[in-house]
Amino acid sequence: MEILYTLFSYIATALLLIFTLFSLFILRIFIGKSIFNKNYPPVVGTVFDQLFYFNRVYDQQTEMAKRHRSFRLLAPNQSEIYTTDIRNIEHILKTNFWKYSKGEYNQEIFHDLFGSGIFVVDGDKWKEQKKLASSEFSTRVLRDFSCRIFREKTAKLVRLVHGLALTKQAFDVQGLLMKYTLDSIFKVGFGVDLNCLEGSDKEGSEFIRAFDDSNELTYWRYADPFWKLKQYLNIGSEATLKKNIKSIHNFVDALISTKRRQMEMQQHCNDKDILSRFLEESKKNPERMTNQYLRDIILSFMIAGKDTTANTLSWFIYMLCKNPIIHEKIAKEVGEISSSTPWNEASTVDDFVERITDEALEDMHYLHAALTETLRLYPAVPVDGRCTETDDTLPDGFKLKKGDGVYYMAYAMGRMNYIWGDDAEDFRPERWLKNGIFQPESPFKFVAFNAGPRTCLGKDFAYRQMKIVSAALVHFFRFKLENNTENVTYRTMITLHIKGGLNIHALPRIGSVKI
Repeated sequence: MEILYTLFSYIATALLLIFTLFSLFILRIFIGKSIFNKNYPPVVGTVFDQLFYFNRVYDQQTEMAKRHRSFRLLAPNQSEIYTTDIRNIEHILKTNFWKYSKGEYNQEIFHDLFGSGIFVVDGDKWKEQKKLASSEFSTRVLRDFSCRIFREKTAKLVRLVHGLALTKQAFDVQGLLMKYTLDSIFKVGFGVDLNCLEGSDKEGSEFIRAFDDSNELTYWRYADPFWKLKQYLNIGSEATLKKNIKSIHNFVDALISTKRRQMEMQQHCNDKDILSRFLEESKKNPERMTNQYLRDIILSFMIAGKDTTANTLSWFIYMLCKNPIIHEKIAKEVGEISSSTPWNEASTVDDFVERITDEALEDMHYLHAALTETLRLYPAVPVDGRCTETDDTLPDGFKLKKGDGVYYMAYAMGRMNYIWGDDAEDFRPERWLKNGIFQPESPFKFVAFNAGPRTCLGKDFAYRQMKIVSAALVHFFRFKLENNTENVTYRTMITLHIKGGLNIHALPRIGSVKI
């Protein structure tokens, strides 16, 4: 009996301790947050409420934004402000740029995957990486080299889709585009042929899986109140994330070491890929630009070069399947601009992609508008933000406390009538055209490529690649969803993947061309 009494006493003490800790945790979330002060954005919940709607978090944010252009979720140490107000976005991304940083909260979440890469760091580290990346992206050598690679990989992709079309097989176009962009970024970025499209690189396919799963598990940290404890104990989602990140780092480290050895055997660097040029630059400061430093930069390029492009192209094809008239308008424009001479029996896919010159791409205004409209509704990064380094007041009048996060919701913004009109949720490329010519909007209204000093350096690079591959695919094929009634939605991650992929059929459009 005494043993039972002692056991119950231990259990009661443990339960009381858990209850006390939980109560303190709750108090920490709500105390000192000026919850009822109308000078601060309205509170609609806590960051941990996202657990209950994590699989549809961007749609939930959209519903909240339709009620409040700015609102708050409470976290233990700060408030997280979410906004669709264009004035606020310009304020944090440009006007008062230096008052905002990525913040310790965000950096802690992303550090394991991206380390000290350009998307995570601030201050001098960010300036250094931006300067280095800007100089590389502005070179004619990289532009010409990348375009050549994009055309080569696009021709391979068209041949692969053609084979699937002839056998009338349904296929996951997102998975295929992920392999295409991975092949492209590895060749342009690192001078390496993975050959994922041909299915000959098992390690490359494993890299995609590990990278995508790490992307999702990293974002899960925003909703998981116990992620640090799980990380410490190496259990659950954190154990899986750690294993994936180790696999990713080993893969990239091996690439860097191999490339470094190859360059040491040469007197001069004649390679045109980005990694070779970074390695050449690292000779000026080898203590700072270590393999780990280079790896962090490379992984930032990875998510920018693989995920964003493949995701946008996948949603673009989904939109074409749902809007066949727009599909045909794009095909007509591409055909008229690219086919200055008639097709004949000798014409090939390689002939066609060579016709997609810079001048031809510049003239494809409707295609450019359709891709931009896709990004408006399905931005590659659906939510992004900054952290205030000092107390501040936003243009909408709401106050912020030092340490608060401010997030702009690109996904929700694309669905706001007050920004885009009553047809905000419609896919309408014409909204970007004036007399047939593409007209850009304010980057604080269309924020898919960020804005201000941290505007995406690879914006033109990304558009060029997307236009080359989409022009070829639309020119050679019509696309149909395998299941037109299936609910197509996203996988909640840092970037906007289609959940479960996108299964489609491709129907050959041109029969006289040799694939």
